[in-house]
Amino acid sequence: MNATTRNEQHALDASEEDCNTSGNPSLNDIIDARLSRRNVLRVGMGSAGAALLGTLSLSACGGGSDGPAVDNALRLNFTPVAKSTADVVTVPTGYTATPIYALGDPLNASTPAYKNDGTDTDFENRAGDHHDGMEYFGLNAAGTARDVAGSERGLLVMNHEALTDQFLHAGGVTPNPRPAAEADKEIPAHGVSVVEVRKVGGKFATQTTSAFNRRVTPLTPMQINGPARGNALMKTKYSPAGTDARGTINNCGTGYTPWGTFLTGEENWAGYFRRGDDEAARGGATSRANVSLARNGRAKNSSSRHGWETAGTADKYARFDITQTGASTDGTDDYRNELNTFGYIVEMDPYDKNAAIRKRTALGRFVHESAAFGKLAAGKPLAAYMGDDNRGDYIYKFVSAANWDAADANPANRITTGDKYLDNGKLYVAKFNADGTGQWIELNIANTAIASFSTYRFADQGDVLINARLAGDAVGATRMDRPEWTAVSPISGEIYVALTNNANRKLEPVGSATSQQGVDAANPRTYNDA
Repeated sequence: MNATTRNEQHALDASEEDCNTSGNPSLNDIIDARLSRRNVLRVGMGSAGAALLGTLSLSACGGGSDGPAVDNALRLNFTPVAKSTADVVTVPTGYTATPIYALGDPLNASTPAYKNDGTDTDFENRAGDHHDGMEYFGLNAAGTARDVAGSERGLLVMNHEALTDQFLHAGGVTPNPRPAAEADKEIPAHGVSVVEVRKVGGKFATQTTSAFNRRVTPLTPMQINGPARGNALMKTKYSPAGTDARGTINNCGTGYTPWGTFLTGEENWAGYFRRGDDEAARGGATSRANVSLARNGRAKNSSSRHGWETAGTADKYARFDITQTGASTDGTDDYRNELNTFGYIVEMDPYDKNAAIRKRTALGRFVHESAAFGKLAAGKPLAAYMGDDNRGDYIYKFVSAANWDAADANPANRITTGDKYLDNGKLYVAKFNADGTGQWIELNIANTAIASFSTYRFADQGDVLINARLAGDAVGATRMDRPEWTAVSPISGEIYVALTNNANRKLEPVGSATSQQGVDAANPRTYNDA
């Protein structure tokens, strides 16, 4: 297939992949008439950290506020735009849309302007592709330090999720084996940008002379933090100790921590890696390794999205082949465990180029979209809400072991503050019941359902977090229609989760309940019917 078709197919595969064969009930199996067809699914925090999903009460989780949600919603006052199929950005009357930072834009004065003819290189110093989640971090008027009230000057931190790769090369995309020159453009076109913006003449513009500007790519060194640091499943040829990782990829949603750092979610990471037929080498189809790989989208003979592993023998390409080829028993002579180093919430300090970038394993490994913090309360734990953006997967919540200290809103070291709140705590998954109640279930090796799970035998708590999806399967979490962005109302504390797609939901289902489902009040939309 041509490059465009290939990209479109992979985009579909990434969002529609269904790796959940647990047989756990889906939300539409549980709820029938609790929400009107036009309501969104809404999560609100309740007593002792309880949460509400619409009219479904989730209990037993720790951290949060008490009392019902307050309806103080602001009303937007503008004239909606008309429906259109035109390939232009349309905004309401009285509004404007102006590009600030586009694909290929240089981050420094020494990088030439983007020609957009397929000959440009050096994406380590240019805007990456497929801009996605972004956050704004204010600067003081001098542009030298953080100022949360700085609205005239600040740092725009932006994810670059994926590629329209045929636009990056003068002759289009070369089939496998991929030329190293093409891979060397595509790889750093992923990741994150930090770019200073300043309002000039009433409009924001990037500042190419800013010392804050930088790119974070799939090749940027990072640290593995939290309970899975040093775990046997993290050991690779790159990091035999299992403490370091290389880069972040398919970054989708974001988060803004209460102490002023940036969170990025690693989303559809599995598709970047090839896996050959190493099922026997890994112990057979029912071995722990093979069960984990299949649950995370890399069954045997899985091809990679871009074929970077074919671009040469150098380590930066070879890492994208996770086939077990080495003779070691711990995975330190190949990249069989490389996949386990992706799928996390990644924290970075946009104000400090020298600060370590850390993958926060305590928040679990899955197809992360974003992370939203609940309302802060001094002396109480923090709660972060997350969705696994996969058809049929789960909603999660992390509750910190440390209680919030308001002095940490402006700390001397933001990343070590992240260590305090994000490296220790409890990870929960949501389960809803047929009577309209529900609960947050802690994912802990001490849980009998997890410790005795016959499909996958967990070795330790780090394993539970690395294989959070399987732990969710074990405790009977409720399967959802692609839970993506989470957001918190600063007024009411309500937490909203966007459920965005399920191609198996039909107006007239055909086949078994596990393959196709009908619409209901909680899941009123179909996505593929004419």
